[in-house]
Amino acid sequence: MSSSPIVQYVIVRSDLISKLSWPIGALIAQACHACTAVVHLNYSDEVTQQYLANLDSMHKIILEAKDEESLQKLSEKLSNENIQHKMWIEQPENFPTCLAVKPYRKEEVQRYFKPFKLLK
Repeated sequence: MSSSPIVQYVIVRSDLISKLSWPIGALIAQACHACTAVVHLNYSDEVTQQYLANLDSMHKIILEAKDEESLQKLSEKLSNENIQHKMWIEQPENFPTCLAVKPYRKEEVQRYFKPFKLLK
């Protein structure tokens, strides 16, 4: 078994706060929706089950995408590489707010997120 930690990456649009004046709580809710959905969709996955087996040691990495376009491009890249994720689409506005990746071993997926900074 790999010694690489299991992590869940969550990428949120920082422009929703900086340009559209969303409250931080609303953006956190979007990230929570995406995390719940992607875990549900991948519940039977072995790595997801390992991640859930140790609830007190879950590791999430919250990154920021500068805008909708960069979030969409990331989603396309992840889809092309068969990296399981859930893009959360806010309703009724019908636009992407964030995405969450199912839990993976960090060494397997960290390269996809190098261009993104930690959310501040």
